[in-house]
Amino acid sequence: MCAEPIRLRPHHGLCMAYFVGEGYSDGFSRHMGEVLSALLEGGLVRLRCGVDEVCAACPENQGGMCRKPEQVARYDRAVLQLCGLQEGAVLSFARFTALVQERIISAGRRGSICGCCQWDHLCSSVPSRWAACT
Repeated sequence: MCAEPIRLRPHHGLCMAYFVGEGYSDGFSRHMGEVLSALLEGGLVRLRCGVDEVCAACPENQGGMCRKPEQVARYDRAVLQLCGLQEGAVLSFARFTALVQERIISAGRRGSICGCCQWDHLCSSVPSRWAACT
């Protein structure tokens, strides 16, 4: 189990549910896989509406700021609200993903949060990995 919580944007709980190894770049995809693997081993997350561990390898991260800050902030706020969480919350990754699955994915709300994302075609074509955990 990770000693320190990993900083995680709330909407990345959705992204990771459908991650199949594709992303903005090879480096980003590799890093996302590494972060996901570490969290699946039992890590804690600190929910943060700002650049997080996943963003560290993202080409959209320019000097510590996302190129689409308003869009991703909307995604983050929606996930927090629907999951009944607040920014800064620290919880197990397993608990966080269970909430994301139950209150967003299983409830059919994912599309209303991030259906306009450029990766929606991937998320719409594979099952959520969190469904197997609930």
